[in-house]
Amino acid sequence: MSSQDLLHRIFTSRHRWLTVLATVALCAALAAAAGYLLAEFGPLIAGAGLAALFLGLWMLRDIEVAYWAVIGVVCLLPFASFPFNIGFTPTFLDAALGALFLVWALQIATGGQQEFAGTPLGLPVAVFALLAVGSFVFGLAHAPLTSYVLRHFAEVLLSVTLLFLVVNTVRDVGRLQRVVRVLILCAFAAAVLGVVLYVVADQISDDLVIRTLSALGRLGYPAGPGVLRYIRDDPELPMRATSTSVDPNVLGSLLNLTLCIGVPQLFAQCSLIRRRHLVPILGVMALCLGLTMSRGSLVGVGAALAVVATLRYRKLWPLLLVALVLMLVLPQTQDLVAHFVAGLRGEDLATQMRFGEYKDALILIRRYPWLGVGFAGSPDIDTYIGVANVYLLIAEEMGLVGLASFIVVMTVLFARFWRTRALAAADPELEPLWWGLHAGIVGALGGGIFDHYFFNLDFHHSVTLFWLVVGLATATTELIRRRARPDRFSETCQV
Repeated sequence: MSSQDLLHRIFTSRHRWLTVLATVALCAALAAAAGYLLAEFGPLIAGAGLAALFLGLWMLRDIEVAYWAVIGVVCLLPFASFPFNIGFTPTFLDAALGALFLVWALQIATGGQQEFAGTPLGLPVAVFALLAVGSFVFGLAHAPLTSYVLRHFAEVLLSVTLLFLVVNTVRDVGRLQRVVRVLILCAFAAAVLGVVLYVVADQISDDLVIRTLSALGRLGYPAGPGVLRYIRDDPELPMRATSTSVDPNVLGSLLNLTLCIGVPQLFAQCSLIRRRHLVPILGVMALCLGLTMSRGSLVGVGAALAVVATLRYRKLWPLLLVALVLMLVLPQTQDLVAHFVAGLRGEDLATQMRFGEYKDALILIRRYPWLGVGFAGSPDIDTYIGVANVYLLIAEEMGLVGLASFIVVMTVLFARFWRTRALAAADPELEPLWWGLHAGIVGALGGGIFDHYFFNLDFHHSVTLFWLVVGLATATTELIRRRARPDRFSETCQV
């Protein structure tokens, strides 16, 4: 008899005394463990530990809970870390993402997943990941390996391989819809928090917001007056919304992707979220995006939605034009318009610094064009790794070969997107979701011209978000093709 069968018989025994005794013993064991945690680490860590225990047990029963944990951390506590050290300080995202991969591995080990789903995107992504490893090793010839660089590179590599997990675990419409719904709602929660904190700081008391955000210092967040962000970090200039994302551009990149995913749901026959709720949700997210004053994210979401409006949902054009007119004429948006104009003219300091970064990045790429300089540091004293452009950043770290590999990944993704358009049009249940996920990737790629978050060692959550959306878009394409032609498009092999 297995231990599981024995426990089941004890707790469901006809003999009430045995069930009561077992229950009391279990409660005593849990109480002793809780008492030890309270005495050793204090109430905050003890409470978090018990919550993590129950959440972990729930994850073992349902991998979707692990998805919810990853999405919740990415959106609401992206920089949170545990208040202890195990050779390094683990983050909430490390724990959530590790749990997600662990649950998947257990499913494979226990026979819960009998097949491994492959897609045409798998090989290019694997090559990209291997090239990243090669560049990382190559870069150690001129820069010392530190625990910080090793850990963050491993985190980024794990996030890239998230594609394989998603296409193997999101294989039915219900799970796909629930995961995307949670992503939109968590982004909405981040937007609500961002708007509320912005209004309170601007209209009521900035000290209250500083104290509130500084309370997150126990979880590794910054504290003090610097938690409030302004244009050029000048308190005399307009404030920028950050929510719990620390940097307004980080919050903007989150809202960029999720707005692109959510807007096509306005035209769905059966929306993921009821339309009467979806409209204010998207409105709050758009408002918060405007308050971040993140020009790159605004350009990204505008370009992506323009593509969607041109290729599929023509009724979206009037909404985009109305939004553009309101942004240009409303008194409340004139600071944002002026910020945009200054950027276009190259007049503000941030834009001038970007131009300097582009120049320095091109110098570094010319010196090390093929495999880059790796992720640990530049070999030359007059150059550095870091530029507000995701493509130049990849070229710095992985060379033109690595950049070409990334472009191949995106080319394969959108080639399959283009070839699946007719099949998607015949699947009204999945089509708006399919368009939204691909629009989110377009928004990220457009915003990546001006920002670097989606392939930056310091922004693990942004890298995770990008590859999660790539995985969901790929899984949706596979679902559409499988539902349309079930015999032809089964690309699986036995594990």
